[in-house]
Amino acid sequence: MADSSTFTADTPDSPGQVNPSSDPTAAIYVRGNWVRENSFGYLMRRIVQLMVGMVDKRLDSVGLTQAQWTPMFMISKGECNTLAELSRELQLDAGALTRTLDRLQAKGLCKRERSTEDRRVVHLALTPEGDAAIAPVPGVLCDVSNGLLDGFTKEEWQTLMGFLRRLLANAEAMREAAEAEQRAQ
Repeated sequence: MADSSTFTADTPDSPGQVNPSSDPTAAIYVRGNWVRENSFGYLMRRIVQLMVGMVDKRLDSVGLTQAQWTPMFMISKGECNTLAELSRELQLDAGALTRTLDRLQAKGLCKRERSTEDRRVVHLALTPEGDAAIAPVPGVLCDVSNGLLDGFTKEEWQTLMGFLRRLLANAEAMREAAEAEQRAQ
């Protein structure tokens, strides 16, 4: 039997235990009663895993995996033009990203050039072959995303996006606070 501070949801859509408090500022999750299937983090991770698998399967014909098309897509959109920017944005170790870029360069899909102003900076660009290989990605991402949103109204999608942006802002604020605390020590 659950203690008085938790309840067990009895719907198949919401298994597990969460705080039943009507206080809107009360913590949602209760320590000691963690249920993976009721974790938004677990659900988001599963969605991303399934989505990446579907996208990778659709992009198999062009020979790109998620580890390859993601940095290529960001380079193609001008979001990241250096190895350091790409590493920060993707939250990947520069060494791991360098190995991915080595494979892409060996396939003739990207090129790296050292900055003439700062030899530590490596500029990234796609080759014409890289541009051609990445061309189907936006369409595939739209198709898979729309499939995942089947049954959602545009308003529900907008609400979902608002919630996800709030979660992201909270996560970034928590990370920044932890980094500031670590620097202060």
